[in-house]
Amino acid sequence: MAFGIAQEGKAGIGPKPKKYKAPKIKEDHNVLVLTSSNFARALKENKYLLVKFYITLSAPSQTVREAFSIAAAHLKEENADVRFGQVDITEEKDLGKEFKIEAYPTFKLFINGDRKNAIDCKGVRTASAFVTWINRRLGPSATLLNTTNHYESFIQSDKVTVVGFLKDPSSRFKEHFSEAAEDIPDFPFGLVTNEDVLLHVGITKNKVAVYNKDKPVHFLISEEEIDSKMDLVRLIQTYIMDVVTEYNLETSVTIFDVPISNHILLFASKTSEQFSAMYEGYESAALEFRGKIVFVLVDTDESRNGRIFEYFRITEVDTPAVRLLNLTSDTKYRMPADDVTFENVRSFCQKYLDGKAKPQRDSENIPKDWDKHPVKELVGKNFNKVAFNKSSNAFVMFYAPWSKSCKELFPVWEELGKRYQNNTNVTIARIDSTANDIQLMTLDRYPHFRFFPAGSESKSVRYTGEKNIEEFTEFLERELRYSSIEKV
Repeated sequence: MAFGIAQEGKAGIGPKPKKYKAPKIKEDHNVLVLTSSNFARALKENKYLLVKFYITLSAPSQTVREAFSIAAAHLKEENADVRFGQVDITEEKDLGKEFKIEAYPTFKLFINGDRKNAIDCKGVRTASAFVTWINRRLGPSATLLNTTNHYESFIQSDKVTVVGFLKDPSSRFKEHFSEAAEDIPDFPFGLVTNEDVLLHVGITKNKVAVYNKDKPVHFLISEEEIDSKMDLVRLIQTYIMDVVTEYNLETSVTIFDVPISNHILLFASKTSEQFSAMYEGYESAALEFRGKIVFVLVDTDESRNGRIFEYFRITEVDTPAVRLLNLTSDTKYRMPADDVTFENVRSFCQKYLDGKAKPQRDSENIPKDWDKHPVKELVGKNFNKVAFNKSSNAFVMFYAPWSKSCKELFPVWEELGKRYQNNTNVTIARIDSTANDIQLMTLDRYPHFRFFPAGSESKSVRYTGEKNIEEFTEFLERELRYSSIEKV
């Protein structure tokens, strides 16, 4: 009997223990709902994972939601190796910090579970563009055009088409062209290596052509203009855009996605008597500086442009006005001449490119008692000293004095200041953004808030939570812990 019991206890006899199987990751309209707890598993289970980092209350995040879901469904059915996922940064703050997410939405492609070398997906907003962007990374990024008929039909196949002519395959031209095609999914890319087609078009050197069906001319980019993929991306996107692009909700994404850091803006009323003459001179200058400066028109009659008026502090009495913005340094320049003419705009642009233009510096005077109250009063002249302090952190409220929402939050911000007035590790402050220039790109609606960790000359953390004392305190305590850890 004892022998029989011993036999039953041997391996392989009796029921096998069930192997634990993790539940499937929840999906929302074919998009994986990712959290800190399942993110690593999602990377492991999916060879290609395109992740959208967003916040629920962000209008751009909501706008792109449907397009992202449609593309996710298409690729889920088309290719088992590709999945789309989303991370709500409002809930998953640790993932936002890990991947340095500062704009919403932000898209990153993770390949083979590689967590450290994600590929940024920029400027993509439509379902078809998401699908094209992914597919160009899985296969050839450009269509090979082997006959003259194929070439002629291709350049008529879409509003804008881009064709690379490869005469000399020994250079890095083909590599730059293929990489640029991956980064610009909105338009078809074709590649010509066939001698008959090259002869038909009259191409004798490596070139890239940008065709637009609505325009009688096309643009040729020579190999000598291309030292890198980014050079080619910049030139292609420049020629795709109008010479002067009118700013609105639709074009704002395109304008800021063009890899040219210099943007000049004309603020003017399109119904004014002098508009035609002004615009003619402005457009002529735009042709001369194409590829170096992006020229933008902002219609002051359009009320939906309010945020950009606020950022540049443009009022009706200021217009017409010309401002130049460097996106890399967030530095603004004001054209000194009052008249918007070709000569004045041209002179202003050239002076800027030569490094001779003086940045716009507007600041209120520093109040005598600016640091005597729980909430410190900042202006342009003392902002950097407090926000980018080497030894102390800062939590700053950016406000407009005429904003009702700002006025309602002043008592809450005052209460937060009192809570931390004896804490030497953090300064609670506020600044009137409409009266002071600072070296920080903030196009958010007023009021908005940022945390500045001690010891950094440029870093800031955007606050996206609820605007109440409890959420402010929780956010601040968390950032202070992160800041102290990074110092160690």
